[in-house]
Amino acid sequence: MAHLAPNYEERQEFWKPAVAPRQEALSAETTDQVCQECGTDFVLGSRFCYVCGVDRNANLAAADASGLRAWIDFASLREALGQSNASLVALILGCACVIAAIVTGFVFTATTLLDWQAVQLWRIEWLLGAVAMFAAGFLLKKK
Repeated sequence: MAHLAPNYEERQEFWKPAVAPRQEALSAETTDQVCQECGTDFVLGSRFCYVCGVDRNANLAAADASGLRAWIDFASLREALGQSNASLVALILGCACVIAAIVTGFVFTATTLLDWQAVQLWRIEWLLGAVAMFAAGFLLKKK
């Protein structure tokens, strides 16, 4: 049987790449066309690398999920928190009202009793706005 397949160890097996993986740095334009794991080109229209089996979209998802950009993306934030559009907007506005109430105390200094009462009244109004927004966000949340 060994005489039927001489030099079997020297031959390339069918599941291994025919060429060596690329070692040069990949440019941003070719990262969606080249596998990040083994460096081979993706087959046109394929979802997985035919050499190592890595998901083609995993390269793009890993690049998009990094950094501050993932937190700013409204749709992904909405899905992560499990809320509707209106509920998420109310949550953001409620947080803005809480921040405004805190900043009001630092920006306005009170020298008289009347000034102190005015600052406290503004803070109360901001906090009431925050409570209203949080209540609206809770009522508008998905079930």
